[in-house]
Amino acid sequence: MIRELETPAISTLELGADNDAGRRSNALISVVVPVFNEEQVISLLHSRLSAVLPPIAPQFEVIFVNDGSVDRTAEIVDAICAADTRFKALHFSRNFGHQAAVTAGLSAARGDCIVVIDADLQDPPELIADLVEKWRAGYDVVYAQRISREGEGFLKKATAFLFYRVLNRISDLQPPPDTGDFCLMDRKVVNVLNSMPERKPYLRGLRVWVGFRQTAVPFERKARFAGETKYPLRKIIALAVDGMIGMSKVPLRLAMYLGLLVSAFSFILGVVYLIQHALGTDAAPRGWASTVVLILFLGGIQLVCIGVIGEFIGRIYDEVKERPRYIISRSTGF
Repeated sequence: MIRELETPAISTLELGADNDAGRRSNALISVVVPVFNEEQVISLLHSRLSAVLPPIAPQFEVIFVNDGSVDRTAEIVDAICAADTRFKALHFSRNFGHQAAVTAGLSAARGDCIVVIDADLQDPPELIADLVEKWRAGYDVVYAQRISREGEGFLKKATAFLFYRVLNRISDLQPPPDTGDFCLMDRKVVNVLNSMPERKPYLRGLRVWVGFRQTAVPFERKARFAGETKYPLRKIIALAVDGMIGMSKVPLRLAMYLGLLVSAFSFILGVVYLIQHALGTDAAPRGWASTVVLILFLGGIQLVCIGVIGEFIGRIYDEVKERPRYIISRSTGF
């Protein structure tokens, strides 16, 4: 099966549907879990979700999205789905990335509210009860906000801290700092997200962009239970670029401002040299070093600006091609 899950069009009536206490108290809750090479934690995650969800909601479904795993993750997930009909799985034809996996899960989810949680148990399943409680109190988006990050090195903590603060400064919106994809969203919010055709969605930013009533639930993020992180520095940088380019035009403006600044500096420097020459005080030693430094400096600025523009053009190219964001090879339990 090679397709993207279809999403129905959103009517004004659906967007206007307000908080219904009865609907939220007897809701079907969907949990979306993107997984990639998580054979060491899937069984434990299944046990914890099976213990946590029944007291919260009489009806629930858990959707594993296997993002092209090459270990035994697919086999274990299929066994869980066969033994417990509340668990389902989508299997990608290859690795399309975490954001694509979340997008696929949101498209497949049927719940009145949808929880997105990673499989590595750093986001505790037990916190879902607090998210649902806030949702039943009338909030449409409830995101888990980290107040501590165990088991992570200084570099990862520092880059995460810096990224969220920079994104807040350059974005027209104000994404909450220290939040990831672990959140709960009401059905009407997910319908809006599903209607967006972006090829490279930055869901943490789009979650803020759509609006609605939002609040946070603070928690202490634990160290990874087992396995290796699926977000090494390379992927963290790629996600940061997606966030900054997807949520702001400021990088383009910075490139323009940088070009204006360099031009102004060159003009002032030229005026200074002309004045020195006219006054006969131009006695400074001359050599190739200063010329090479200036050429390299200006060349570097130009390449940076071209690179920023190229990133935006590349995103336009991806959108124009209209390739599917993911390909589902098969599903289990649907």
